[in-house]
Amino acid sequence: MRPNLLLLGGTTEGTRLGHHLDQAGIAGTVSLAGRVADPARQGLPMRVGGFGGVAALADYLRQNAITHVVDATHPFAATISGNAVAACRQVGVPLIALTRPPWQEQPEDRWIKVPDIATAVQALAGPPRRVMLAVGRMHLPEFQPQSQHFYLLRLVDPPRQTPGFPDHHAIIDRGPFTVEGDLALLRRHRIDLILSKNSGGTGAMAKIIAARQLGLPVVMIQRPAIPQRPQVETIAEVIDWLGHGPTLRGV
Repeated sequence: MRPNLLLLGGTTEGTRLGHHLDQAGIAGTVSLAGRVADPARQGLPMRVGGFGGVAALADYLRQNAITHVVDATHPFAATISGNAVAACRQVGVPLIALTRPPWQEQPEDRWIKVPDIATAVQALAGPPRRVMLAVGRMHLPEFQPQSQHFYLLRLVDPPRQTPGFPDHHAIIDRGPFTVEGDLALLRRHRIDLILSKNSGGTGAMAKIIAARQLGLPVVMIQRPAIPQRPQVETIAEVIDWLGHGPTLRGV
């Protein structure tokens, strides 16, 4: 039986996988949360928006005869990842996660590790500083209690509402970014602290390397817990899991 995939996307890795599958003639659908206004082409047909919980996702798998699910969502997309684990178990559909390895702290780094957004907000208490806030536009309102700082915001899409920070600068840009570019950015805005999720991968790592070179502290939000599931770090491993390795690697 030929696979009919549901690819939970929203990452660079998911987009690349979608194009590989399309070129190999593997049927499937890419599902995006809809948080980016103009998503990149995904290769496979695309649906946008949530499913509405575990039961609704399980219904979708049944109604669309999905044979395999690949979770290539952001490492912090804990809700959909947890729902996917539960729905696939309920329906009996195999699931694998394509996950970026997290960034690893190096001896020269000055990381302040925090478990979640709420603790990250608390970590910014104190005198005004110049902060690069790299958490995405959805979480910006949570940092309004610490509005004493200057915030440098780098976002894929403009915020739907003006950020509630009296002193900020927003840059609308999409990675991958370079270390040289981020060094210049941090120097230009005189940043003395970075706050970031441990997203992993290479596309957004430049700011972490730049902080290391400049000796800047980084408040690093650790990844949320997700139920146990099979997990790989490369597209080739997903291809092998599907049983189409030679076909896809020959594209």
